[in-house]
Amino acid sequence: MNLMTKALLVVAALALAACNNPRAGGGQWDDGGFGAGGADGIQTGALGDPNDPRSIAHFQQRVGDRVFFETDQSTLNDEARRTLAAQARWLNENRQFAILIEGHADERGTREYNVALGARRANAVMQYLASQGVSSSRMRTVSYGKERPVEACPEPRCWNLNRRAVTVVSTGLTS
Repeated sequence: MNLMTKALLVVAALALAACNNPRAGGGQWDDGGFGAGGADGIQTGALGDPNDPRSIAHFQQRVGDRVFFETDQSTLNDEARRTLAAQARWLNENRQFAILIEGHADERGTREYNVALGARRANAVMQYLASQGVSSSRMRTVSYGKERPVEACPEPRCWNLNRRAVTVVSTGLTS
């Protein structure tokens, strides 16, 4: 095997490692197969009934599982703080759940910049929830940068949807 082939194999392995999904394969951070940011629309089964205030489906659909940000910002606006205050109330009433906070960015900018921006957004959400009494031991963050868009198009309406942080609720809190 020549040097070029070895180098290509190393690059391929690193590229695959960069695509790691901490929720894949089940376990504490599994989202039940609904992809990034949970389920859209009414779902039943593992997520529960959206009319049951203790269910994950209720959290996603009634409380709200995402907040949005302005371009190049990780500052929470008033609407985001209202959503997060509702999330904190729900989480404090349902302490059996853990959460993964996903930070996302729109398609503009470099991959590195957007991963860092997504991390700042996820951390802003985590800090706010912690300030509202949610235990940090129940929270994790991950940044996907621009890698998991809700909608991919070079238009402001898509960019607005993709500049977000999503709170993914998980069953089976481990100690």
